Amino acid sequence: MAPDYLGDVTSRPIEDIRAMRAECRRIEDKVSYVRRMVQGRLDIVSADLRRRAEGGSPGDLASLVDRLAEILSDNVHTPGPGRLPQSALPPDDDDLTVELDAIAPAGALDALEDLSDAEVTDLAERLGAFERQVSDRRRALFGRIDALGAELTRRYKTGEATVGPVLS
Repeated sequence: MAPDYLGDVTSRPIEDIRAMRAECRRIEDKVSYVRRMVQGRLDIVSADLRRRAEGGSPGDLASLVDRLAEILSDNVHTPGPGRLPQSALPPDDDDLTVELDAIAPAGALDALEDLSDAEVTDLAERLGAFERQVSDRRRALFGRIDALGAELTRRYKTGEATVGPVLS
């Protein structure tokens, strides 16, 4: 995420550009995974806030669990261009969720009924802020991926590079 990561991309060897794009894609997959985790937890907390606002009892948490598939599918479309992850498997990097787990450990969602309205609101705000941070990182990675892809395309169009080495 260093501002000078791309540097003078037009002077880099094509192998470096391909490697950089692959690296950015791998990192973006990891960031997207964390983003999905944050959104899932935020959706659950938001559903609990709605239950509270509608006067539902803490015992209604069981109905929240029963509606989990519906809750988590409400926000499957986000604004902006959709990009499919390169891998559907969770990344093998345990450090990725450290920040998320510090805000809202997965087990904490089991005890939402024990939290006050103010605590649940605060949790939702912290999750929302973290989701925005992760989304900003993701957008920055897309910018780098797009810039690297544009440079590759430019080189292919001008004949500076050929796809032969990629296909072999």
